Amino acid sequence: MSAAFPSVRLKAHAQQLGFSMLGITAALPSPRLDAYLHWIAAGYHGTMAYMARPDRVARRRDLSVILPNIRSLIVVGLEYHALSVPPALLNDPARGRIAAYAWGQDYHALIAERLERLAAWLHSESGGMAHRVYVDTGALLERSHAQQAGIGFVGKNTVLIDPKRGSYFFLGEILTDLAFDRYDAPHRESMCGTCNRCRAACPTDAFPQPYVLDARRCISYLTIEYKGYLPHELRPLMGNWIVGCDVCMDVCPFTRFATPTPHHAFHPPDFERAAPPLLRLLQMSDSEFATFFEGSPILRLKRPRLLRNACVAAGNWRDIRALPPLHALLEDASPLVRAHAAWAVARISGGAARDALRAVLSREADAECAVEISRVLTDLGCAKRLG
Repeated sequence: MSAAFPSVRLKAHAQQLGFSMLGITAALPSPRLDAYLHWIAAGYHGTMAYMARPDRVARRRDLSVILPNIRSLIVVGLEYHALSVPPALLNDPARGRIAAYAWGQDYHALIAERLERLAAWLHSESGGMAHRVYVDTGALLERSHAQQAGIGFVGKNTVLIDPKRGSYFFLGEILTDLAFDRYDAPHRESMCGTCNRCRAACPTDAFPQPYVLDARRCISYLTIEYKGYLPHELRPLMGNWIVGCDVCMDVCPFTRFATPTPHHAFHPPDFERAAPPLLRLLQMSDSEFATFFEGSPILRLKRPRLLRNACVAAGNWRDIRALPPLHALLEDASPLVRAHAAWAVARISGGAARDALRAVLSREADAECAVEISRVLTDLGCAKRLG
């Protein structure tokens, strides 16, 4: 067995590669494992079935299922906050707002490449090791492991918070069978105190209790992870968010310590990538979508889901300038887009949209989409009777 590797050398090299922070912890099960299992049992993971798969649960219970003879878990953080986008632009209802993590290039590839470089260096310097690299891909309770590695604490909004930096940073991990001469002490479990700003500010009331997120009501989940027809009762609460949501992090008192990241790959080339005009989004073809968001994590959504979200934002904008592209989207190839365009048209035009939507419904071939449009028409009828 080789001697334990000096942790100070690893941290120095990680800093040279551009990582903002690094912590090392023993490869033990997360102390939040029971909380995670209760979360799954409550159904708070929504349609993210992979979160509850038995093989994934087994990996979270025992990290050696992922990597035999694992001894250490290296957790890195990389800041991505950019403070240069005017709030008035982000909050403009004529624009679709995108969470800050997605303003620039896809972080998965960038961080994974740096982690592999760090692992290659560590392999060479240590005389050999087995390892796995994860960036949002592994069955790890990574925020809990990051807390154990001393990087920060998990807030009432369930986000990892560094009290000196806030929460605008990405996480990545190296799992290894290498031992280190020193492991970092766990961070304090919480520093939230009596503060409840995140829970009070959440537009959709997605926190049933402190430190618990109901993903089914979370705008980030709805706009990114959820692939179906958005819940009608939540659509008016989503504002102009079309990819993710930063509300619970923006209102956190620790966010005042966030500084602009020096990693320009995470910056938008212009403000259009942070808050693109809805009228532009609503008229995007598949090829225009691919070109506009080239290199962005938004490409993972694909055009139909992004336009689904943009239709909801347009409905919340309630401006008649959105009606021409929305009417055009009533004939879109995607049933998901057609249904949400119908909702937006009704929200803007009210009862005046009834005849047009009836005509659309009469020729709708997709059963689920037809049900959605029927509900929109039913709601219009109710609105008329109540009026």
